[in-house]
Amino acid sequence: MTKRGLGIVGVVLGLLVPQSAGAQEFLKDKTRAEGIGIRTGDLELHPGIAGELGYDSNWFLRSNKTGANLINGAPQNPPIGAGMLRITPSLSLSTIGAARREGEGGVGQLPSVVFRAGLAATYREFFGEEIIRKQRNVSGAADLRLDILPQRPWGAAIFANYGRIIQPTVIGNPDLSFNRDDVGVGAEVIATPGGGTLDWRLGYQLRAAIFEDQEGKGFNNLTHEANTRGRWKFRPRTALLYDATLRFINYSDQANGLHNSTPVRARIGMSGLITPRFSLLAMVGYGASFYETTSPRVQQFDSVIGQVEAKLFLTGNPGADQPGNVSLALSSLAVGYARDFQNSYLGDFYTSDRGYAKISYFFAGRALIALEGGVGAIEYPNLFFVDGTPRNPSFTDVRADATLFGEYRITETFAVNLTGRYTQNFSSTQLQLAPGTPGVGAQGVYDMSWQRLEAFAGVRWFM
Repeated sequence: MTKRGLGIVGVVLGLLVPQSAGAQEFLKDKTRAEGIGIRTGDLELHPGIAGELGYDSNWFLRSNKTGANLINGAPQNPPIGAGMLRITPSLSLSTIGAARREGEGGVGQLPSVVFRAGLAATYREFFGEEIIRKQRNVSGAADLRLDILPQRPWGAAIFANYGRIIQPTVIGNPDLSFNRDDVGVGAEVIATPGGGTLDWRLGYQLRAAIFEDQEGKGFNNLTHEANTRGRWKFRPRTALLYDATLRFINYSDQANGLHNSTPVRARIGMSGLITPRFSLLAMVGYGASFYETTSPRVQQFDSVIGQVEAKLFLTGNPGADQPGNVSLALSSLAVGYARDFQNSYLGDFYTSDRGYAKISYFFAGRALIALEGGVGAIEYPNLFFVDGTPRNPSFTDVRADATLFGEYRITETFAVNLTGRYTQNFSSTQLQLAPGTPGVGAQGVYDMSWQRLEAFAGVRWFM
Protein backbone atom coordinates (compact mmCIF):
# COMPACT_ATOMS: atom_id res chain seq x y z
CA MET A 1 0.00 0.00 0.00
CA THR A 2 1.29 3.45 -0.87
CA LYS A 3 1.98 6.22 1.62
CA ARG A 4 -1.13 8.02 0.40
CA GLY A 5 -3.30 4.90 0.68
CA LEU A 6 -2.13 3.81 4.12
CA GLY A 7 -2.17 7.37 5.37
CA ILE A 8 -5.84 7.81 4.56
CA VAL A 9 -6.68 4.61 6.45
CA GLY A 10 -4.24 5.28 9.25
CA VAL A 11 -5.29 8.79 10.16
CA VAL A 12 -8.64 7.40 11.23
CA LEU A 13 -6.84 5.52 13.98
CA GLY A 14 -4.19 7.99 15.10
CA LEU A 15 -5.27 9.58 18.35
CA LEU A 16 -8.95 8.68 18.01
CA VAL A 17 -8.88 5.31 19.76
CA PRO A 18 -7.38 3.93 23.00
CA GLN A 19 -3.80 2.81 22.53
CA SER A 20 -3.67 -0.88 21.71
CA ALA A 21 -0.74 -1.40 24.03
CA GLY A 22 -0.86 0.79 27.11
CA ALA A 23 0.46 0.23 30.62
CA GLN A 24 -1.00 -2.58 32.69
CA GLU A 25 -3.36 -1.53 35.47
CA PHE A 26 -0.97 -2.51 38.25
CA LEU A 27 1.72 -0.18 36.82
CA LYS A 28 -0.45 2.94 36.59
CA ASP A 29 -0.20 3.76 40.30
CA LYS A 30 3.00 3.31 42.28
CA THR A 31 1.01 2.38 45.40
CA ARG A 32 -0.23 -0.65 43.45
CA ALA A 33 3.00 -1.44 41.63
CA GLU A 34 5.49 -1.20 44.49
CA GLY A 35 6.03 -3.40 47.51
CA ILE A 36 8.32 -3.22 50.52
CA GLY A 37 11.35 -2.31 48.42
CA ILE A 38 15.06 -2.99 48.75
CA ARG A 39 17.45 -0.45 50.24
CA THR A 40 20.92 -0.08 48.79
CA GLY A 41 22.85 2.89 50.08
CA ASP A 42 20.71 5.98 49.65
CA LEU A 43 18.50 4.33 47.02
CA GLU A 44 15.27 2.38 47.36
CA LEU A 45 14.63 -0.22 44.62
CA HIS A 46 11.32 -1.81 43.65
CA PRO A 47 11.83 -4.60 41.07
CA GLY A 48 8.93 -6.66 39.76
CA ILE A 49 7.83 -9.07 37.04
CA ALA A 50 4.35 -10.11 35.95
CA GLY A 51 2.92 -12.77 33.67
CA GLU A 52 -0.64 -12.73 32.28
CA LEU A 53 -2.74 -14.90 29.99
CA GLY A 54 -5.81 -13.48 28.34
CA TYR A 55 -7.95 -12.66 25.36
CA ASP A 56 -8.46 -9.57 23.20
CA SER A 57 -11.62 -9.66 21.08
CA ASN A 58 -10.56 -6.96 18.60
CA TRP A 59 -6.82 -6.26 18.53
CA PHE A 60 -7.12 -4.42 15.18
CA LEU A 61 -10.07 -2.30 16.36
CA ARG A 62 -12.18 -3.24 13.35
CA SER A 63 -15.85 -2.39 12.96
CA ASN A 64 -18.51 -4.77 14.23
CA LYS A 65 -20.66 -3.98 11.17
CA THR A 66 -20.82 -5.80 7.83
CA GLY A 67 -20.71 -4.28 4.37
CA ALA A 68 -19.18 -5.12 1.01
CA ASN A 69 -17.50 -1.70 0.85
CA LEU A 70 -16.09 -1.62 4.42
CA ILE A 71 -12.31 -1.46 4.60
CA ASN A 72 -12.44 -2.23 8.35
CA GLY A 73 -15.33 -4.67 8.67
CA ALA A 74 -16.75 -7.95 7.42
CA PRO A 75 -16.55 -9.50 4.94
CA GLN A 76 -13.16 -7.99 3.91
CA ASN A 77 -11.63 -7.40 7.34
CA PRO A 78 -13.85 -8.74 10.16
CA PRO A 79 -12.83 -8.41 13.82
CA ILE A 80 -10.38 -11.11 14.93
CA GLY A 81 -9.98 -12.34 18.48
CA ALA A 82 -6.53 -13.04 19.89
CA GLY A 83 -5.22 -15.17 22.71
CA MET A 84 -2.30 -13.41 24.35
CA LEU A 85 0.57 -13.93 26.77
CA ARG A 86 1.99 -10.77 28.39
CA ILE A 87 5.30 -10.68 30.28
CA THR A 88 6.03 -7.41 32.08
CA PRO A 89 9.27 -6.77 33.97
CA SER A 90 9.51 -3.44 35.81
CA LEU A 91 11.87 -1.51 38.05
CA SER A 92 11.47 1.73 39.96
CA LEU A 93 14.14 3.37 42.07
CA SER A 94 14.31 6.51 44.14
CA THR A 95 16.19 8.19 46.91
CA ILE A 96 15.11 7.00 50.37
CA GLY A 97 11.54 8.09 51.02
CA ALA A 98 10.36 9.99 54.08
CA ALA A 99 8.40 7.03 55.48
CA ARG A 100 11.42 4.69 55.37
CA ARG A 101 13.71 7.41 56.73
CA GLU A 102 11.44 8.02 59.73
CA GLY A 103 10.91 4.30 60.28
CA GLU A 104 14.65 3.77 60.52
CA GLY A 105 15.08 6.58 63.02
CA GLY A 106 16.20 9.12 60.47
CA VAL A 107 15.78 12.77 61.19
CA GLY A 108 15.94 16.05 60.20
CA GLN A 109 17.64 17.66 57.31
CA LEU A 110 15.89 17.51 53.99
CA PRO A 111 18.00 16.11 51.14
CA SER A 112 19.35 18.58 48.58
CA VAL A 113 18.43 16.30 45.68
CA VAL A 114 15.57 13.82 45.32
CA PHE A 115 15.65 11.32 42.46
CA ARG A 116 13.04 8.94 41.07
CA ALA A 117 13.05 6.75 37.96
CA GLY A 118 10.96 3.96 36.50
CA LEU A 119 11.34 1.41 33.72
CA ALA A 120 8.89 -1.18 32.37
CA ALA A 121 8.43 -3.26 29.23
CA THR A 122 5.74 -5.67 28.02
CA TYR A 123 6.36 -8.54 25.62
CA ARG A 124 3.25 -9.92 23.89
CA GLU A 125 2.95 -13.33 22.29
CA PHE A 126 -0.23 -13.97 20.28
CA PHE A 127 -2.19 -17.18 19.70
CA GLY A 128 -4.72 -17.64 16.88
CA GLU A 129 -4.79 -17.10 13.15
CA GLU A 130 -1.54 -16.44 11.28
CA ILE A 131 -2.32 -12.72 10.96
CA ILE A 132 -2.58 -12.59 14.76
CA ARG A 133 0.54 -14.64 15.44
CA LYS A 134 2.58 -12.11 13.45
CA GLN A 135 1.60 -9.34 15.86
CA ARG A 136 4.12 -10.20 18.61
CA ASN A 137 5.64 -6.99 19.92
CA VAL A 138 7.29 -5.19 22.82
CA SER A 139 6.01 -1.92 24.27
CA GLY A 140 7.75 -0.02 27.01
CA ALA A 141 8.02 3.07 29.12
CA ALA A 142 10.72 4.86 31.10
CA ASP A 143 10.74 8.05 33.14
CA LEU A 144 13.00 9.91 35.52
CA ARG A 145 12.77 13.05 37.62
CA LEU A 146 15.40 14.95 39.59
CA ASP A 147 14.18 17.50 42.15
CA ILE A 148 16.77 20.02 43.31
CA LEU A 149 16.36 21.67 46.71
CA PRO A 150 12.86 20.21 47.33
CA GLN A 151 10.59 21.96 49.85
CA ARG A 152 12.90 25.01 49.86
CA PRO A 153 11.84 28.57 48.98
CA TRP A 154 13.48 28.09 45.59
CA GLY A 155 14.04 24.82 43.76
CA ALA A 156 14.08 23.21 40.35
CA ALA A 157 13.36 19.92 38.62
CA ILE A 158 14.62 18.11 35.53
CA PHE A 159 12.65 15.23 34.00
CA ALA A 160 12.45 12.97 30.97
CA ASN A 161 10.21 10.20 29.69
CA TYR A 162 9.99 7.66 26.90
CA GLY A 163 7.23 5.39 25.66
CA ARG A 164 6.98 2.87 22.84
CA ILE A 165 3.34 2.73 21.76
CA ILE A 166 2.00 -0.23 19.77
CA GLN A 167 -0.73 0.79 17.32
CA PRO A 168 -1.69 -1.69 14.57
CA THR A 169 -3.84 -0.68 11.64
CA VAL A 170 -7.01 -2.42 10.47
CA ILE A 171 -4.99 -3.92 7.61
CA GLY A 172 -3.19 -6.24 10.04
CA ASN A 173 0.24 -6.09 8.38
CA PRO A 174 2.79 -5.55 11.20
CA ASP A 175 5.17 -3.90 8.71
CA LEU A 176 2.55 -1.22 8.01
CA SER A 177 1.74 -0.33 11.59
CA PHE A 178 1.58 3.01 13.35
CA ASN A 179 3.91 2.05 16.18
CA ARG A 180 5.64 5.11 17.53
CA ASP A 181 8.18 6.34 20.07
CA ASP A 182 7.13 9.22 22.32
CA VAL A 183 10.11 11.07 23.79
CA GLY A 184 9.97 14.00 26.21
CA VAL A 185 12.38 16.13 28.24
CA GLY A 186 11.72 19.15 30.41
CA ALA A 187 12.60 21.31 33.39
CA GLU A 188 10.84 23.64 35.79
CA VAL A 189 11.65 26.28 38.37
CA ILE A 190 9.70 26.01 41.65
CA ALA A 191 9.05 28.85 44.09
CA THR A 192 7.53 28.09 47.52
CA PRO A 193 7.76 31.22 49.68
CA GLY A 194 5.97 31.54 53.00
CA GLY A 195 6.55 28.01 54.26
CA GLY A 196 4.62 26.37 51.41
CA THR A 197 1.41 28.37 51.62
CA LEU A 198 2.07 29.44 48.04
CA ASP A 199 3.94 27.50 45.39
CA TRP A 200 4.42 28.40 41.75
CA ARG A 201 6.04 26.48 38.91
CA LEU A 202 7.29 27.68 35.55
CA GLY A 203 8.43 25.02 33.12
CA TYR A 204 9.32 23.95 29.61
CA GLN A 205 8.87 20.60 27.85
CA LEU A 206 9.99 19.25 24.49
CA ARG A 207 8.06 16.24 23.18
CA ALA A 208 8.49 14.27 19.97
CA ALA A 209 6.24 11.61 18.42
CA ILE A 210 8.36 9.49 16.07
CA PHE A 211 6.64 6.84 13.95
CA GLU A 212 8.79 3.79 13.34
CA ASP A 213 7.58 2.54 9.95
CA GLN A 214 8.20 4.50 6.78
CA GLU A 215 4.50 4.72 5.96
CA GLY A 216 3.88 6.68 9.16
CA LYS A 217 6.79 9.12 8.92
CA GLY A 218 4.50 11.85 7.62
CA PHE A 219 2.82 12.03 11.02
CA ASN A 220 6.02 12.72 12.97
CA ASN A 221 5.62 15.84 15.09
CA LEU A 222 7.51 17.96 17.59
CA THR A 223 5.92 19.93 20.43
CA HIS A 224 7.44 22.76 22.45
CA GLU A 225 5.46 23.61 25.58
CA ALA A 226 5.75 26.46 28.05
CA ASN A 227 3.64 25.93 31.16
CA THR A 228 2.94 27.42 34.55
CA ARG A 229 0.88 26.29 37.53
CA GLY A 230 0.32 27.69 40.96
CA ARG A 231 -1.30 26.72 44.24
CA TRP A 232 -2.29 28.83 47.23
CA LYS A 233 -3.31 26.99 50.38
CA PHE A 234 -5.95 28.87 52.32
CA ARG A 235 -6.76 25.87 54.56
CA PRO A 236 -4.48 22.99 55.66
CA ARG A 237 -5.72 20.70 52.88
CA THR A 238 -7.55 23.07 50.53
CA ALA A 239 -6.02 25.27 47.82
CA LEU A 240 -6.77 27.58 44.93
CA LEU A 241 -5.20 26.34 41.68
CA TYR A 242 -4.13 27.85 38.38
CA ASP A 243 -2.52 26.30 35.33
CA ALA A 244 -1.78 27.41 31.78
CA THR A 245 0.04 25.98 28.75
CA LEU A 246 1.24 27.36 25.44
CA ARG A 247 2.28 24.77 22.87
CA PHE A 248 3.91 24.91 19.44
CA ILE A 249 3.03 21.73 17.51
CA ASN A 250 4.91 21.18 14.25
CA TYR A 251 4.54 18.28 11.79
CA SER A 252 7.58 17.20 9.79
CA ASP A 253 5.43 16.66 6.68
CA GLN A 254 2.18 18.56 6.16
CA ALA A 255 1.41 16.71 2.92
CA ASN A 256 -1.09 14.60 4.88
CA GLY A 257 -3.29 17.67 5.33
CA LEU A 258 -2.36 18.29 8.97
CA HIS A 259 -1.59 21.81 10.16
CA ASN A 260 0.90 23.21 12.63
CA SER A 261 -0.75 24.89 15.59
CA THR A 262 -0.20 26.95 18.74
CA PRO A 263 -2.85 25.69 21.19
CA VAL A 264 -3.44 27.67 24.39
CA ARG A 265 -5.09 26.52 27.61
CA ALA A 266 -5.69 28.36 30.90
CA ARG A 267 -7.71 27.18 33.93
CA ILE A 268 -8.43 28.31 37.46
CA GLY A 269 -10.18 26.52 40.31
CA MET A 270 -9.82 24.83 43.67
CA SER A 271 -9.03 21.45 45.18
CA GLY A 272 -9.40 20.25 48.74
CA LEU A 273 -11.37 18.75 51.55
CA ILE A 274 -14.89 19.98 52.22
CA THR A 275 -15.26 17.56 55.16
CA PRO A 276 -12.74 15.02 56.55
CA ARG A 277 -14.08 12.43 54.09
CA PHE A 278 -15.22 14.48 51.11
CA SER A 279 -13.07 16.41 48.65
CA LEU A 280 -13.82 18.47 45.56
CA LEU A 281 -11.77 19.42 42.51
CA ALA A 282 -13.22 22.11 40.26
CA MET A 283 -11.34 23.73 37.36
CA VAL A 284 -12.70 25.93 34.59
CA GLY A 285 -10.95 27.81 31.82
CA TYR A 286 -10.52 28.52 28.14
CA GLY A 287 -8.83 26.74 25.26
CA ALA A 288 -8.08 27.69 21.67
CA SER A 289 -6.32 25.74 18.90
CA PHE A 290 -4.81 28.48 16.64
CA TYR A 291 -4.07 26.35 13.57
CA GLU A 292 -1.60 28.06 11.28
CA THR A 293 -3.56 28.27 8.06
CA THR A 294 -5.51 30.78 6.00
CA SER A 295 -7.82 28.13 4.55
CA PRO A 296 -11.48 28.86 5.41
CA ARG A 297 -12.08 25.08 5.52
CA VAL A 298 -9.95 24.63 8.62
CA GLN A 299 -11.93 25.11 11.81
CA GLN A 300 -10.59 26.22 15.17
CA PHE A 301 -11.45 25.12 18.68
CA ASP A 302 -12.37 28.14 20.80
CA SER A 303 -14.41 27.26 23.87
CA VAL A 304 -14.65 26.50 27.58
CA ILE A 305 -12.61 23.64 29.06
CA GLY A 306 -12.58 22.26 32.58
CA GLN A 307 -13.01 19.45 35.06
CA VAL A 308 -15.03 18.79 38.19
CA GLU A 309 -14.58 15.77 40.45
CA ALA A 310 -16.15 14.89 43.79
CA LYS A 311 -14.42 12.22 45.88
CA LEU A 312 -15.54 10.37 48.98
CA PHE A 313 -12.87 8.63 51.07
CA LEU A 314 -14.48 5.40 52.19
CA THR A 315 -12.26 4.74 55.19
CA GLY A 316 -11.25 8.23 56.30
CA ASN A 317 -9.32 10.79 54.32
CA PRO A 318 -5.65 9.88 53.67
CA GLY A 319 -3.25 11.65 55.95
CA ALA A 320 -5.85 12.94 58.40
CA ASP A 321 -4.88 10.59 61.19
CA GLN A 322 -2.54 7.97 59.67
CA PRO A 323 -0.24 9.60 57.10
CA GLY A 324 1.23 7.18 54.61
CA ASN A 325 -1.33 4.43 55.15
CA VAL A 326 -1.70 2.90 51.69
CA SER A 327 -5.06 1.29 52.41
CA LEU A 328 -6.59 4.69 53.17
CA ALA A 329 -5.12 6.29 50.09
CA LEU A 330 -6.63 3.59 47.85
CA SER A 331 -10.14 3.48 49.30
CA SER A 332 -12.31 6.08 47.60
CA LEU A 333 -15.29 6.72 45.37
CA ALA A 334 -15.18 9.52 42.78
CA VAL A 335 -17.46 10.93 40.08
CA GLY A 336 -16.50 13.61 37.63
CA TYR A 337 -16.76 15.35 34.28
CA ALA A 338 -14.02 16.64 31.98
CA ARG A 339 -14.11 18.77 28.84
CA ASP A 340 -11.08 19.41 26.62
CA PHE A 341 -9.83 19.33 23.04
CA GLN A 342 -7.03 17.21 21.60
CA ASN A 343 -4.85 17.44 18.55
CA SER A 344 -5.84 14.74 16.08
CA TYR A 345 -4.63 13.04 12.93
CA LEU A 346 -8.14 13.43 11.50
CA GLY A 347 -9.56 16.90 10.99
CA ASP A 348 -6.80 18.49 13.10
CA PHE A 349 -8.67 18.21 16.46
CA TYR A 350 -11.58 16.69 18.33
CA THR A 351 -13.52 17.82 21.40
CA SER A 352 -14.16 15.44 24.28
CA ASP A 353 -16.93 15.75 26.91
CA ARG A 354 -16.72 12.79 29.30
CA GLY A 355 -18.45 11.85 32.52
CA TYR A 356 -16.82 9.19 34.65
CA ALA A 357 -16.95 7.32 37.95
CA LYS A 358 -14.33 5.27 39.75
CA ILE A 359 -14.11 3.33 42.97
CA SER A 360 -11.15 1.60 44.60
CA TYR A 361 -10.93 -0.28 47.85
CA PHE A 362 -8.04 -1.97 49.62
CA PHE A 363 -9.16 -4.72 52.00
CA ALA A 364 -7.06 -5.64 55.03
CA GLY A 365 -3.82 -4.75 53.28
CA ARG A 366 -4.20 -7.68 50.84
CA ALA A 367 -7.07 -7.36 48.35
CA LEU A 368 -7.55 -4.45 45.97
CA ILE A 369 -10.63 -3.84 43.83
CA ALA A 370 -10.65 -0.93 41.37
CA LEU A 371 -13.48 -0.14 38.95
CA GLU A 372 -13.58 2.80 36.55
CA GLY A 373 -15.97 3.67 33.75
CA GLY A 374 -17.18 6.56 31.69
CA VAL A 375 -19.26 7.76 28.75
CA GLY A 376 -18.23 10.64 26.54
CA ALA A 377 -19.14 12.54 23.40
CA ILE A 378 -16.33 12.94 20.86
CA GLU A 379 -17.02 15.73 18.38
CA TYR A 380 -15.18 16.07 15.07
CA PRO A 381 -15.24 19.17 12.82
CA ASN A 382 -15.98 19.12 9.08
CA LEU A 383 -13.46 16.86 7.34
CA PHE A 384 -11.70 17.39 4.02
CA PHE A 385 -9.38 15.38 1.82
CA VAL A 386 -5.80 16.58 1.34
CA ASP A 387 -6.76 18.28 -1.94
CA GLY A 388 -9.45 20.32 -0.17
CA THR A 389 -12.55 18.48 -1.38
CA PRO A 390 -15.20 17.73 1.31
CA ARG A 391 -14.92 14.35 2.99
CA ASN A 392 -17.52 14.35 5.77
CA PRO A 393 -19.60 16.94 7.63
CA SER A 394 -19.01 17.36 11.37
CA PHE A 395 -20.22 14.46 13.50
CA THR A 396 -20.27 13.18 17.08
CA ASP A 397 -19.42 9.68 18.31
CA VAL A 398 -20.19 8.28 21.76
CA ARG A 399 -17.43 6.39 23.55
CA ALA A 400 -18.20 4.12 26.54
CA ASP A 401 -15.57 2.31 28.58
CA ALA A 402 -15.25 0.27 31.77
CA THR A 403 -12.19 -1.24 33.45
CA LEU A 404 -12.15 -3.65 36.39
CA PHE A 405 -8.93 -4.57 38.17
CA GLY A 406 -8.67 -6.93 41.13
CA GLU A 407 -5.59 -8.16 42.94
CA TYR A 408 -4.99 -10.38 45.96
CA ARG A 409 -1.61 -10.17 47.68
CA ILE A 410 -0.81 -13.67 48.91
CA THR A 411 2.38 -12.40 50.54
CA GLU A 412 4.12 -9.03 50.74
CA THR A 413 5.85 -9.78 47.44
CA PHE A 414 3.52 -12.09 45.47
CA ALA A 415 0.04 -11.45 44.07
CA VAL A 416 -2.55 -12.81 41.66
CA ASN A 417 -4.73 -10.45 39.62
CA LEU A 418 -7.56 -10.14 37.11
CA THR A 419 -8.07 -7.34 34.56
CA GLY A 420 -11.16 -6.77 32.44
CA ARG A 421 -11.77 -3.89 30.06
CA TYR A 422 -14.64 -3.16 27.68
CA THR A 423 -14.67 -0.27 25.22
CA GLN A 424 -17.21 0.61 22.54
CA ASN A 425 -17.40 3.44 20.05
CA PHE A 426 -20.99 4.14 18.97
CA SER A 427 -21.10 5.83 15.59
CA SER A 428 -23.30 6.06 12.52
CA THR A 429 -20.51 7.69 10.49
CA GLN A 430 -18.74 6.00 7.59
CA LEU A 431 -15.85 8.01 6.21
CA GLN A 432 -15.19 8.01 2.48
CA LEU A 433 -11.70 6.92 1.51
CA ALA A 434 -9.65 8.88 -0.96
CA PRO A 435 -10.17 7.95 -4.63
CA GLY A 436 -7.48 5.52 -5.70
CA THR A 437 -6.84 4.02 -2.26
CA PRO A 438 -5.42 0.57 -3.17
CA GLY A 439 -7.62 -2.47 -2.64
CA VAL A 440 -10.83 -0.75 -1.54
CA GLY A 441 -12.59 0.24 -4.72
CA ALA A 442 -14.23 3.52 -5.65
CA GLN A 443 -16.85 3.34 -2.89
CA GLY A 444 -14.66 2.09 -0.03
CA VAL A 445 -15.57 3.49 3.40
CA TYR A 446 -14.19 3.36 6.95
CA ASP A 447 -16.83 2.70 9.61
CA MET A 448 -16.16 4.59 12.86
CA SER A 449 -18.00 2.13 15.14
CA TRP A 450 -16.16 -0.67 16.97
CA GLN A 451 -16.20 -2.64 20.21
CA ARG A 452 -13.51 -4.44 22.18
CA LEU A 453 -13.30 -6.76 25.19
CA GLU A 454 -10.02 -7.53 26.97
CA ALA A 455 -9.71 -10.06 29.81
CA PHE A 456 -6.50 -11.20 31.53
CA ALA A 457 -5.52 -13.25 34.58
CA GLY A 458 -2.00 -13.19 35.95
CA VAL A 459 0.53 -13.40 38.73
CA ARG A 460 3.27 -11.01 39.71
CA TRP A 461 6.24 -10.78 42.01
CA PHE A 462 7.17 -7.34 43.31
CA MET A 463 9.28 -5.69 45.98
